[in-house]
This record gives sequence, structure tokens and C-alpha cells, in this order.
Amino acid sequence: MTRYKLTMAYDGTEFSGFQRQPKQRTVQGVLEKALFKMTKGQPVTVHGSGRTDAGVHALGQVIHFDYPGNIPAENMLKALNSLMPLDTEILDSEIVTEAFHARFNTTGKRYFYRVSRSYYTNPFTRHYTGHYAYPLDLGRIQTALEDVKGTHDFTSFAASGGVIKDKVRTIYDATLLDVPAQNEIQLEFYGNGFLYNMVRIMVATLLEIGNGRRDVHDFLRLYEVKDRQQARGTAPASGLYLKKVYY
Repeated sequence: MTRYKLTMAYDGTEFSGFQRQPKQRTVQGVLEKALFKMTKGQPVTVHGSGRTDAGVHALGQVIHFDYPGNIPAENMLKALNSLMPLDTEILDSEIVTEAFHARFNTTGKRYFYRVSRSYYTNPFTRHYTGHYAYPLDLGRIQTALEDVKGTHDFTSFAASGGVIKDKVRTIYDATLLDVPAQNEIQLEFYGNGFLYNMVRIMVATLLEIGNGRRDVHDFLRLYEVKDRQQARGTAPASGLYLKKVYY
């Protein structure tokens, strides 16, 4: 068996998330289907760095699998790309030791979120941005992002469906980019780990701060209350991208 580490990109619009699900089209499912063809009927289990939700995109998702054979890494990349659907692409392939695990060896991840500021929903970007038609004070969002950085208990920002008990995470960097040419802003987060729906809940909170619906330092209060209901909203999956995974 040869262990391969692959970096891939995908448009999450037509996927029901990364994780394999019965009767659903998933990223893990299409990968394993392609590998099943390559092995002529021998199942191969794909492991991802994390489980992106339905509609969430990836620019640098990392996976690994054990393949019954020894194909050069470049040939594995070419073979898989020839079998994968058009909304996915294998970007890089390398052979690694059995000690590597796409999920358990991660040291950090980087996500970014695109927010469309157009008054009406743009039909050509609706699958790739979240939409917020209300006024935003970007200075307030910038101030709030300073409160996001650091080590905090993110219980208020974890969706109820999560099973991880320890909600403490460290955010190394949190930035705002204004892109007036596209009438959107982009929020980027780099941390040692993220809880279920954490980025989308943080984005929704930041937008309410930018609109004046919350105190500019409301993150500090939400860390203390540890109450998901007080964070309220969740930004749409369409605007979220897994940008990079660190090892």
C-alpha cells in the first residue's frame, strides 16, 4: 500500500458537503468512486483534513488515502483528474509515509468568507458569496476583528450539531479586505482549528457589528456568556472557502 497526500479544490455548490453520505453527492464520495475505478473494484477510503458543509468551497483541501499499488505521484494526479467531475481539481500529489494523516496532523487552517454588498442578489455570484444588503461601517468590523484574535472559548460560535467538547481555539490572524470593484468585502481567519459552523457564525456577528446592531466589542461578551443563542445568525455556506491547511 502507498499513502498519497493530495491537495484539491472544489466548487461546493452541487455537493452535499465533503463527508460521504448515503444517496448524496459528496466530495469524499466522488473521490472514492474514481479510486474504485482505478483499482478495478477495490475500495479505497479517503480521509480529509476536515468536513466542509454543503455549499462550502475549497481552494486547498487536503486528503490522504492508501492505494494498493505504487503509482508515481504525478501520474496519480493526472489519473484522478481525468476521472473527477468538472467542479473538482486535484492541485498537487505527493507520496508520504504512513505517519501522515490529513486530519490529525493539521497545525492550522485558513478560511475566508466573501460578502456581497449589492442591494439585490447577484445571480452570477450567488453561489460564491454571502449577501448582506445593509449599510456597513468597516471601521467597526476592523475593531471587532482585534477581539477575534487570540485564544478564546468559542462556545457561543459553535453550532449545536458539533460533538467536540473543548471549544477553546486560537485565532492567529483575522483580517478584512474591501473589494469595491466587486462590491464585496472578504473576511479571512487563520487559526489552529475551527468548530462546526464557527466561521459562518463569526461572520454573521461581525456583519451585525458593522451594521450597528451589536456593540463593537460584543465578541468579548459572547466569549463570557458561552451561549450559542446569543450569537444568533449563521452566514450562508455559499460565501465560505477553505483556503489552506497547515502541517
